[in-house]
Amino acid sequence: MRFTQENIETLEAGEIFIFGSNLSGRHDAGAARKALEFGAVMGKGVGFKGRTYAIPTKDENIRTMSIEAIEPYVKQFIDYASKNQHLTFLVSKIGCGLANYSSEDIAPLFEDALLYPNIVLPEEFFNILTNKN
Repeated sequence: MRFTQENIETLEAGEIFIFGSNLSGRHDAGAARKALEFGAVMGKGVGFKGRTYAIPTKDENIRTMSIEAIEPYVKQFIDYASKNQHLTFLVSKIGCGLANYSSEDIAPLFEDALLYPNIVLPEEFFNILTNKN
């Protein structure tokens, strides 16, 4: 089983970096800042750009969103990944840094990602999801 590294520094061909963002697209810190190196664009806080995919965990005012508000964006990402099987999506521990959620809070949002071998999760998310069943 392959897992996302704690700190993703490089991408291989066909790999996409999935990071936690904010709805205003200000990529000033954390994984969002790293995403700029992979093609994320300031002002775009949701979806695919360059070799990145942004999932917002903070709103336009950089306030942490509720799990219920984050969930549709995760579902949208999983749908995108399911339609792009030729790419490998490396999911960082979104929401577990600056948004202050725990892996136990965020991992359940990615349960459907287990259906797609092209979505690579952090080991902690995977363990939470597989021990739950």
